[in-house]
Amino acid sequence: MNEKKVALVDELHDKFLRSRVGILSDYRGLNVKQITDLRNQLRDVSVEFKIIKNTMARRASKDTQFESIIDSFVGPTSIAVSYDDVVAPAKVLISFAKREPKLKITAGIIEGKAVSPEEIVTLAELPSREELLSRVLCGFQAPLTNLAGVLQGILRKFLYTLKAIEEKRIKAQG
Repeated sequence: MNEKKVALVDELHDKFLRSRVGILSDYRGLNVKQITDLRNQLRDVSVEFKIIKNTMARRASKDTQFESIIDSFVGPTSIAVSYDDVVAPAKVLISFAKREPKLKITAGIIEGKAVSPEEIVTLAELPSREELLSRVLCGFQAPLTNLAGVLQGILRKFLYTLKAIEEKRIKAQG
C-alpha cells in the first residue's frame, strides 16, 4: 500500500475513533447533484459525509467501534460521521432517503453499538434535544402555573366575599 493510501486509512481510522455516530449507506443510483445536496445538508448540521473504498474502510475499522460492522463495507459505500450530535445524521439521511429512495441506509454505529437500518429510522423520528428539554421544562412549569391559578382563584373568591359583605353592610346602614 502506498503512502497516500496509508495516510487515508490513518485519517479514516482517526475519524472512526473520535466519532459518536457513523451511518453507512449505499448511494448507488444517486447523481453528483444529489450527493452534493446530501453532503451540504449534512455539513449544515456538522456531520462529515465521505464516499469510502471498502478495503480502506475495513482496514481503518480495526480496533475501533466500527469493527463490529466490518461486514457492511460492501458495494458503493458512503459514511456520515458525527462527533457531537447522535441524532442529526440520522434525521438528515432518513429525510433525504424519503425524497430519494435510491439512498439505502445499510448499517450504523451509535455510541459504540452496532445498529440496524430500522433502529436508525427510529432514532431519526425522535424529537430533537431542544424539543425534549422544552417538554421537560413545560412539565416542571405546569404544576407551578396550576398552583398560581388556584391561589389566584381563592384570592379572587375571598375578595368577592369581602365586597359582598361590604355591600350588605352598606344596605343595612342605609
